[in-house]
Amino acid sequence: MRAPEFWATGGWPALALAPLGSLYDLGSRLRRRMTTAWRAPVPLLCVGNLVLGGAGKTPVTLALARSLAKEGAEVVSRGYGGHLAGPVRVDPTLHRARDVGDEPLLLAEAAPTWVAKSKRQGVEAAIAAGAKAVLLDDGLQNPGLVYDLALAVVDGGFGFGNGHVVPAGPLRESIDRGLARAHAVVLIGADRTGVRVRVGGIPVIEADLVPDAAAQRWRGRRVVAFAGIGRPQKFFDTLAELGASLIATHAFADHHAYREDEIMALVENANRTGAVPVTTAKDWVRLPAAARPMIEVVRVDLLWSKPEAMAALINERVRRG
Repeated sequence: MRAPEFWATGGWPALALAPLGSLYDLGSRLRRRMTTAWRAPVPLLCVGNLVLGGAGKTPVTLALARSLAKEGAEVVSRGYGGHLAGPVRVDPTLHRARDVGDEPLLLAEAAPTWVAKSKRQGVEAAIAAGAKAVLLDDGLQNPGLVYDLALAVVDGGFGFGNGHVVPAGPLRESIDRGLARAHAVVLIGADRTGVRVRVGGIPVIEADLVPDAAAQRWRGRRVVAFAGIGRPQKFFDTLAELGASLIATHAFADHHAYREDEIMALVENANRTGAVPVTTAKDWVRLPAAARPMIEVVRVDLLWSKPEAMAALINERVRRG
């Protein structure tokens, strides 16, 4: 689904749906009270968020996976959008997004990655295969696991949206309860929404999403941009900031499964206007295999403002050094 505008701005739709949001929040609280959390025999790290989609969780997970893979860390993901229940280790040469989801395919490039609808079963499978630590892609709302380090990723430009729980707003749970389980907040980009004030005394580690070294090639190029991520406008804005000339933009729902006819229509539109069709790395893995050579990709990397702050947190909470 596409996030409705009132999730960011509020207004009468949010107020009208607020009672349903309260019921959703009550259900999550009851689920947590009725669940006994399991502590794994190896360190568990969780990268989660409080809102639905678009906070920057995947780039943070990728950055941590790259840095911890040499220490034997493996990744566990639910594999949203894939049909395999797992636990199954992701093989990018064998699996497609329809099998394991888009995010696990990206994460598997950084560290061994498992897909499992049951997070605990995924963790157990990774440990049985030799994992010395496990990094959970999402799971801050999962009551069944005890985390040695839980990070809440927040986009500085969106923050917590209108502050309401779904469906009245983008929150998966109330801000206070979600932050109470987080050991630190990872703030992506400039804080334009008062995130620092809202999180209080929780440590805040700043980071930015930076286009890779090849990004300069977009300056002056005509592009037809499309994206099916949490907030497609962020991708379009990035292209504009890189100096690209956006001939057309097409926003799809998060995790959208692209059809061949959709992609061919975009390619034909680009060809007619002398433009290049371009998308995100997360979208590219969801394209039909035959269409991929026709589409260019803008890749971004996570850049910590103070890398030593994250290293110190991992040493304290995970390595216990």
